[in-house]
Amino acid sequence: MTANIYKPTQSFIATRVYDRTPALTADETAGLQYVLTGHGGTSLAKVLAKVGGCERLVGPLAEALDVTFGDPWWRLRGLLALLRACAEEGQAFWGWDTVTWRRYLAPVRKSTPALERPQTTFSWSSSARQHMVAAAYLLGVMPDPLNLPDVRWLSVAAKVFGPEETAASISAVDDVVKSWGYAWSRMRDLRSLTGEALIRCGHSDLARIADIDLTAWRQAEPYDRRGLVYLLSRALTKLGVLREAIEMESTPRHRVFIEAAEREVPAEWLQCVERWFKTSTLAYVTRRSARIYLLKVGRWLASTHPSRTSPESWDRALAADAVSALTRMKIGDFISRASTSSGGHIGQPLSPRSQVAYIQALRVFFRDAQEWEWIPRRFTPARAFAIPRSVSALIGPRPRPIANDHWAKLVWAGLNVGVEDLPRFGQDAKHGRSRSLMTFYPEPMIRALSLVWLFSGLRSDEIVRLRIGCIRWQEEDIAVPGRPGDVLARDAVCMLEVPVNKTGTAFTKPVDPVVGRAIAAWEAVRPAQPPFRDRKTGELVDFLFCHRARRVQKHYINDTLIPALCGKAGVPVEDQHGRLTSHRARTTIASQLYNAKDPMTLFELQAWLGHTSPESTQHYAKLTPLTLAKAYTDAGYFARNIRAIEVLIDRDAVQSGATTSGAPWQYFDVGHGYCTYSFFEQCPHRMACPRCDFYVPKGSSKAQLLEAKSNLQRMLVEIPLNEEERAAVEDGQAAVDKLLERLADVPTPAGPTPRSLGRRLPVINAPRAERREPTQ
Repeated sequence: MTANIYKPTQSFIATRVYDRTPALTADETAGLQYVLTGHGGTSLAKVLAKVGGCERLVGPLAEALDVTFGDPWWRLRGLLALLRACAEEGQAFWGWDTVTWRRYLAPVRKSTPALERPQTTFSWSSSARQHMVAAAYLLGVMPDPLNLPDVRWLSVAAKVFGPEETAASISAVDDVVKSWGYAWSRMRDLRSLTGEALIRCGHSDLARIADIDLTAWRQAEPYDRRGLVYLLSRALTKLGVLREAIEMESTPRHRVFIEAAEREVPAEWLQCVERWFKTSTLAYVTRRSARIYLLKVGRWLASTHPSRTSPESWDRALAADAVSALTRMKIGDFISRASTSSGGHIGQPLSPRSQVAYIQALRVFFRDAQEWEWIPRRFTPARAFAIPRSVSALIGPRPRPIANDHWAKLVWAGLNVGVEDLPRFGQDAKHGRSRSLMTFYPEPMIRALSLVWLFSGLRSDEIVRLRIGCIRWQEEDIAVPGRPGDVLARDAVCMLEVPVNKTGTAFTKPVDPVVGRAIAAWEAVRPAQPPFRDRKTGELVDFLFCHRARRVQKHYINDTLIPALCGKAGVPVEDQHGRLTSHRARTTIASQLYNAKDPMTLFELQAWLGHTSPESTQHYAKLTPLTLAKAYTDAGYFARNIRAIEVLIDRDAVQSGATTSGAPWQYFDVGHGYCTYSFFEQCPHRMACPRCDFYVPKGSSKAQLLEAKSNLQRMLVEIPLNEEERAAVEDGQAAVDKLLERLADVPTPAGPTPRSLGRRLPVINAPRAERREPTQ
């Protein structure tokens, strides 16, 4: 016999005393056979007259149907349908189980198996079916509604509780959901669910729905209806019926992945990992990733060390064996046979970062287990699970910026994106299968979301957690430091308040004004939404990107928005660095700011990105080859090692052949005179001329005659400098004195040393302020 799951509070029928014997008497069987043959009547009185001896069945049904509202004709049809069903089953409806009730109350479709169809030729409409469901509910014999699909629960609730009372409760939920921006199609489904909730709680008052376990109800519903239960909880929270809405459910894909990861893991290891997962205070995403890594280690244990699957049995040797195995592990090793891993990477070695993630997960797991005294201390996790040098040496900054031409096209697409650019139904490019990609987000919200991604350099989690009022405009003119006369106009600076992130607290950063204008346009038309709990801070906040009581999930940017922008811009979704993701935009913006004409310094970029360490910023900022080439040229590596000196060539002496007799023909300008030594670039005294016999003073008559020649050719000769000579040019007087002291006893090309000449002369290419006249 079916248990009385529902106990109506507004009807006396369920509490009335009836003869609830399941077996039929001979008189009841004969009377029901008369109804089964198709004879009934046009009124309840005629039915009672024809089915004598069936008062035990007809009486309760008649009382229940008298409570329902609607056309009496359909109430009579419902009564006849239940009586004929009793004749078919050979049993009173008091003893029907759930399967039997489902066979007669659920709609009959072409796809319904023949064994589940009623054998009677009598067919009833949906209106009669609603009266049958209402009567079964009022009598307290109706089974769980989950086993009665496609029933109009709103109509059933109106028949049980009355149209006015039911309409008042339904309209309260409608008003809330409509203010959130929902369309009529979704509100219609929610109305039916609300009617079912009233039936479940046994009252037309919405406050009684709080007695229902909505979380258990959602889990028992088909997946396409679970979102309605979540939406109803949101509306009831807004109305004050519930203190807090139920949590969002993880996607089926993630649940399937978790179930596959738990297969073939030793029970002892799995139990301890689950205990750690529930106890650890790490962020949920971090714990979830570590859990996957630890379960894979458990499968490795079952394969290589089946007798040591408990964490208590681990020692230093087993820890070393695990680290060694992880550094040699390949993709696809020790995965569950039921998992569906992508075959494109099977057999390739784990990346160095993946190896580090596995080892770190083991280190944290055993450190916590030892600290919490779950297992004895047999080794030190920090030493046993230290990252091998051969692995850590392979990890370093590796920014993956998007190509400038592709990025420019994406910026144009973001500035011009519309609802028509987003896919509605089509191929899911990421997962390689067809599924619904329909979007219901308004165009101002899509544009604001696109521009925030393109210009703010935020993580996807930070973008979806932005709050209402996150934009603040500069209220007064400000002077630009270091640029006298440069003043930014009013409202030229747009400040964006970034929420708490994974590395630090909330902070404010400047962004392009186009971001502020897009956010302001969305806030102007954004429907009022219920507050959501921020998983980082635990606060109830109003998220910016929220619509229809649902906030945008961070995977929406990667799975839907970026492919749509790529399609509009004509840019491939993947490049040589892999798939275009939300985080690669952060790298691209950081690299462009670092390579700008007036670039940000590393510490300025660190503050703009919200990093706590410049080492983190180095993983985003990447110098372009063009910037490196310009910096190399500006550094003057070649020029700083070469100095140009003017040389005068006496063409008359060359043409006359006087050079064969040793006459000078080259005159190197050393500032205060000319040097006639032909191998001037080899002279050790070229930077500190001691005025040997090859020296010609500029004030002499010989120099004046030389400069007066019309056939004189002037040229520049590059002279390489050694370290001391370059220091004399760049470092000033101290280096000059040091150079002169070293050359004091070095012979000149003419033979005497500077000390023997007794004179100290200036440096030819020293700065003008450092030149000195010769000592008299």
